[in-house]
Amino acid sequence: MWKLYPHTPQQTLYIPESTKKDLLIKNIAKELKKLTGRVQSVEGGKCIEGLNYEDLCIKPGVELPEGYKPPKFEMFDGTGDPNVHLRTYCDKLVGVGKDERIRMRLFMRSLIGDALSWYINQNPKKWVSWVSMASDFMNRFRFNTENAPGVFYIQNLKKKPTETFREYATRWRSEATKVWPALEKEQMNKFFVRA
Repeated sequence: MWKLYPHTPQQTLYIPESTKKDLLIKNIAKELKKLTGRVQSVEGGKCIEGLNYEDLCIKPGVELPEGYKPPKFEMFDGTGDPNVHLRTYCDKLVGVGKDERIRMRLFMRSLIGDALSWYINQNPKKWVSWVSMASDFMNRFRFNTENAPGVFYIQNLKKKPTETFREYATRWRSEATKVWPALEKEQMNKFFVRA
C-alpha cells in the first residue's frame, strides 16, 4: 500500500521563468486565434480566403468585347449527352468562340441543376485550357451515354394496359431515340412493326 506524505518545500517542482513565459504566450496565442475566428464569422467572412473575385472566377482577367451580349445557351442539367451539349454550346459562340478564355468564362452560363453544382464545386484554377475543362466535364457526365438503353431494351418494350396505342407508339419512339448506338429509321420501323 502506498502512503502519501505532504509535500515539503524541497519537493516542489521547479519551473524556470522562461518556460512559464513560453506557456503564457502559447495560451494567449490560442485565445487570440479563437477570438479572430469569432470576429471573422460575425463580419460575414470578410477575411475568409478564396472568396475574392479572382479566386472564384475561372478567367478573371478576361473581359468580353464591348457591346457583346452572350447568347441564350441550351441548358445542361446533368442529364443527356455531354458531347451534344459541348457542340451546341460552342456553336452558339459565333464571333468569340475562337478565344478559349471566353469559351471557358461563359461555360457556366450553360449549366443548371446537378451540372452547375458539379461545376461550382470544382477548383477553377485547375483548368488551364478549354480542353482540360471540357475533358473533366465529359468524364463527369459520360455515364449518361454509357448507360443508354440498347436494342434489346427496345425489342422488349411492351404496351402498358393503361395506355392507348398512340401513347405507346410515342413512348416507344421516344425511348428508341435514346438507344446507343443510334438506330436508323429503317431499323426503328422494323422493330416497331414486331412490337
